[in-house]
Amino acid sequence: MRKRLFLRKPLEDIREEAFDETHGLKRSLGPVDLTLLGIGAIIGAGIFVLTGNTAATNAGPAVVISFVLSGIACVFAGLCYAEFASMIPMAGSAYTYAYATLGQFFAWIIGWDLMLEYSLGATTVSIGWSGYFVSFIKNLGINIPEALTSPPLNFDPLTGKWLTTGAIMNLPAALIIVVLTVVLIIGIRESANLNTAVVFIKVTIILAFILVGAFFIKPELWKPFVPENTGTFGIFGWSGVLRGAGVIFFAYIGFDAVSTVAQEARRPQKDMPVGILGSLAICTIIYVAASLVLTGVVHYSKLKDPAPFAVALDAMDLNWFAPLLKIGAVAGLTSTMLVLLLGQTRIFYSMGHDRLLPDWASKVHPKFRTPYVNTIITGVLTAAMSALFPIGIVGELVSIGTLLAFVIVCAGVLILRKTQPNVPRHFKAPGGSFTPIMGILSCFYLMLGLPKDTWLRLLVWLIIGFAIYFGYGIRHAAKKHVPIKEKLKPEA
Repeated sequence: MRKRLFLRKPLEDIREEAFDETHGLKRSLGPVDLTLLGIGAIIGAGIFVLTGNTAATNAGPAVVISFVLSGIACVFAGLCYAEFASMIPMAGSAYTYAYATLGQFFAWIIGWDLMLEYSLGATTVSIGWSGYFVSFIKNLGINIPEALTSPPLNFDPLTGKWLTTGAIMNLPAALIIVVLTVVLIIGIRESANLNTAVVFIKVTIILAFILVGAFFIKPELWKPFVPENTGTFGIFGWSGVLRGAGVIFFAYIGFDAVSTVAQEARRPQKDMPVGILGSLAICTIIYVAASLVLTGVVHYSKLKDPAPFAVALDAMDLNWFAPLLKIGAVAGLTSTMLVLLLGQTRIFYSMGHDRLLPDWASKVHPKFRTPYVNTIITGVLTAAMSALFPIGIVGELVSIGTLLAFVIVCAGVLILRKTQPNVPRHFKAPGGSFTPIMGILSCFYLMLGLPKDTWLRLLVWLIIGFAIYFGYGIRHAAKKHVPIKEKLKPEA
């Protein structure tokens, strides 16, 4: 059993599976589709909620610098993802990369860990979507009873106890997950088309906000750009900028979801780096511009609000723009959920294909060529969590799960460069070993800034995953892979 923990999947096997179009997934995505998938996943709850909160409680106008610092950490990880994606054009993202470099046990850890990012991320965003949607239709004169828009359970962090709220369920949050699940079953092309449409809507509205808001900016509101520290680490000052970078990291979650659809890209070796790095660059520019406008039209201390963009619109006396903003938020969160759910189903597909999960996980629909069984299961479970649980308890695990995935991917790049230096790399992260090492250090640093309770919940989640792996996965997994200690021969 010990040897099997470190069995790894040969790259030639991965490539053979990746280009098996007879039994595999349908290749229909180009570079624009991939870039828009990345933008769809990234621009969501982060820009519509976290920007104002981080400015008000941590960084002030220097939230712009927090975005840049967090973006730099993502760039290091993104470069490593792009290198892997060009070498291993297979569904599964970091899970597949870990299987090729670190072995089966680490692959299971990362696959299980990614569920925190994708499933719980989609759950978190669906709850936020529900809030914006309910507010929007209320403006149209349609009121949904609070008992059907709130979770029946809540968690009190002070007492550590679960409480009942008297509500029945968060119905809108559950229904949007069901609708998107149906879209994902129908096909990847249809999913990409829907994502393209909603990305266009939300980006257009955000750009309109930036352009209009630029005429209302008061430069004196940016002074001091870095507010003086209050005496507590993380509350303004440069420590606040650093803490803000850790908090705002949630806004970047999703770019790695592009790598989960590598097996559905037409030219994965060339197009995957474009999709990953292109979406990161575009979203960073949008984030910086939006945060400059927000802190330039209203004092940062007033932005601690669930809808900071609405606060800015009030300050500019542009109430007519509020309905459009809500449409943009609804559209933005919709595309984020779509891509996160898509990523989760492709992780399950890869794990099922490797027999770490039962056969249902990799079963492909004969007509739609999508993993429909695991998509249905993912949709049902995510809808249930969206209906029943509060946003805080499901959202706090997302960042740490994603950061752990990034650390493992960056480490995998280092290992593969040593063990298989001659493998063709259509894209290679620049900077030699500096880039993956900085990816590891920067992401781990952001992990250290997260609360102890989050680390504890991560540990509990991993223990549950270990139980499933040793109880099922290791007993049923494919046994043909090469031990990690045995260096594979370089490919021609």
